[in-house]
Amino acid sequence: MVWGAFLLTANAAPHDWLTLTGGAIGQGLPLALGAAIACPEQKVIALEADGSGMYTVQALWTMVREQLDITVVLLNNRSYAILNIELSRVGVEAPGPTALSLLDLSNPDLEWTDIATGMGMRALKVDTVSGLDQAMTEAMATTGPLLIEVLLL
Repeated sequence: MVWGAFLLTANAAPHDWLTLTGGAIGQGLPLALGAAIACPEQKVIALEADGSGMYTVQALWTMVREQLDITVVLLNNRSYAILNIELSRVGVEAPGPTALSLLDLSNPDLEWTDIATGMGMRALKVDTVSGLDQAMTEAMATTGPLLIEVLLL
């Protein structure tokens, strides 16, 4: 999914991309922290999935504590989707209900806006393209940490 976003920015204004080349889950939020500390004059936009974010959720607190100009676009599909893909890659054709339940993030649902708010971060939840457009317009017009939870269900 991120590679698709990367390709779609080919004609955008000059920008930098930092991305994982494989082999780890959860590096997105700490990577955004490092980028914001290294380049405090630039806004950092972190594209992060809910499953990956669960590995390093404490980074939200650090973003607030350090008042970094990071907008986290949290893509919430309520699943460790990459791990479902990995099951397929290792030849599991029909995982059973127990295996699938271990990759499900909906029992209970993770409420990322609540998680972010609990760490002192402003947070918005959107479930439409127009809602995301409005939230991104707000994010680009303001400084400081913000989480935009995008429901993909």
